[in-house]
Amino acid sequence: MAPWNGLFERLRSKAYGRRQPLILINGLAEQPESWFRNRRFWMRYFDVHTPNILAYDGPGLHRRMAEKKPVNVDYLVEQFHTYMDQFVQSPPYHLVASSLGGKIAVELASRYPDLVGRVVLICPSGMGDEEQLPVMAGVRRQDMQAVVRSVFHSPRFVDRDIVKFYKSQINNRKWRAGLLRAINGTKDYTVREKMKTVQAPTLLITGTEDKICDPKTAEEASRELPNGHFLAIPGCGHAPQIEKHWLINRLVVHFLTAEKPTAHPKWTQLLLAKPTRAPQ
Repeated sequence: MAPWNGLFERLRSKAYGRRQPLILINGLAEQPESWFRNRRFWMRYFDVHTPNILAYDGPGLHRRMAEKKPVNVDYLVEQFHTYMDQFVQSPPYHLVASSLGGKIAVELASRYPDLVGRVVLICPSGMGDEEQLPVMAGVRRQDMQAVVRSVFHSPRFVDRDIVKFYKSQINNRKWRAGLLRAINGTKDYTVREKMKTVQAPTLLITGTEDKICDPKTAEEASRELPNGHFLAIPGCGHAPQIEKHWLINRLVVHFLTAEKPTAHPKWTQLLLAKPTRAPQ
């Protein structure tokens, strides 16, 4: 009966006490919108944080742009470090990162190993390949359909509100300027040489139909992780957390909570994980 304890604890979770902190690091999509299929599920198990570091029409980013300071990976890494160190203050932190967020997560785990528990990289960029950025062309032409086709393998998984949101934002000059500055400042940065320095258990997930970050390069990069695991999801594009959210939600919980996590857990391991407690 022991494995079923996870189900019982989830249905009747303890009311008081902090759960293990989980930091979600988005790609070029804004927070918290990019995790709308996942955040509520993960909140059953973790203390979930979605810091809005990249708000493209936000005053903080545009002050930095006006001061001609770079909007690059180093800047974003230190912003996330400041957030964790000053506003969460309960290490170690689990990290789940998508696309551009993968570069930030790898840098955080490499620079601050004592602060990072486990890491999940979802279609991470910066693995050493030449990234394709049809997103950039779509934004410049104000063509949201081009953006959607570049990210999703199957358009039927695209929520109407995603397209509606970005159609409204793409006409906002301030938002568009912030997005293009972030793309230009981060697109050429690679973390491939840092993979061997990431000591935290790390799961790298890719979609076999990813048109932005090469799945083969991602698999090669995963082999350089000292404690790495790899999973390729068939029939999936650059956003598995949306296209295959049922699997990703449970796989992330398993990997971040299991004593011996794997990229290929049994269905019972996916369904019967226990809510976490922050280390005392």
